[in-house]
Amino acid sequence: MGKFKISLMLTLLVFVLAACGGTSETKKEENVDGATKTETVEITDAHGTIEVPVNPEKVVALDNRTFETLAAWDIDLVAAPIGLLPAESPYASDKDIADVGMHFEPNLEAIAGVDPDVVIVGQRFADYYEDIKKLVPEAAVIDLNIEIPEDSGTPGEILVKGLTDTTLTLGKIFDKNTEAEAIVADLDKSIEDAKAAYNGKDTIMSVIVSGGDIGFSAPVTGRVFGPMYDIFGWVPALEVEKTTGDHEGDEVSVEAIAESNPDWLFVLDRDAPLGDAEGAVPAEDVIDNAPALQKTTAVTKEQIVYAPKDTYLNESIQTYAEFFNSVTEALAK
Repeated sequence: MGKFKISLMLTLLVFVLAACGGTSETKKEENVDGATKTETVEITDAHGTIEVPVNPEKVVALDNRTFETLAAWDIDLVAAPIGLLPAESPYASDKDIADVGMHFEPNLEAIAGVDPDVVIVGQRFADYYEDIKKLVPEAAVIDLNIEIPEDSGTPGEILVKGLTDTTLTLGKIFDKNTEAEAIVADLDKSIEDAKAAYNGKDTIMSVIVSGGDIGFSAPVTGRVFGPMYDIFGWVPALEVEKTTGDHEGDEVSVEAIAESNPDWLFVLDRDAPLGDAEGAVPAEDVIDNAPALQKTTAVTKEQIVYAPKDTYLNESIQTYAEFFNSVTEALAK
């Protein structure tokens, strides 16, 4: 066979391999004049699959589980619910971000006003998904809400999968796949370590402090602590028949909490990220000044772990990993 034929075959082979090396997830469309249009990626949200532009210019974020990830990647926002942003978030002081208002009284017209390419819906704003789609029909509206039914039986599994999927989805949209995988790996490691640190028998009591009051946060139910009992197999110090996912905790007396004599007390300070909330008292002060709790094992042995102070507003994957690492450190002492 001549050198020319061999060279031609090798050239054709290179072209074939190059054609096979692309990803099926991203697409580059061409206009009729041959100009390349915006690259898109197909993602799956709470409602199915949707084409989303890669590295969109105008981003609206409404899901407070995503703010920390977006900030870590230096993603600019054109609109967000400013009142739901922790003070530490770089978005909180950005005057160029249009305020969408709070979820209980939103200004959805602000979203239409910024003509977004992508709107990230989730959690507190999930109920407005259809309204937002109607307001900005040209935008890619994605719903990353993590729904955890109270009777699911596996809330921990649902939460971890939701946090993982959300992060990887954002990685695809903003071309941060490596960074997204690293964040997920950090979460997985924090879970593995916290499981290994727990002895399987110490009793756990989780509470929410709000307005100077201590509320019982029931195992399994609820947004924050509930799923953790499923994730780590924690033994609850107290179980009650009727519980809710209420953000202020269930109506169980402090005396009942004390009588359960928990080995460990895990605390979420609801007021901490809300600034000067009326009646707010630091959770540490409330626990320290609750007479009924002072003789419990958790208090006498100083076996108390506080969730990150911004947890109520920042239920990001990073927040969970940070808390799990705190649990590991405390249990390992």
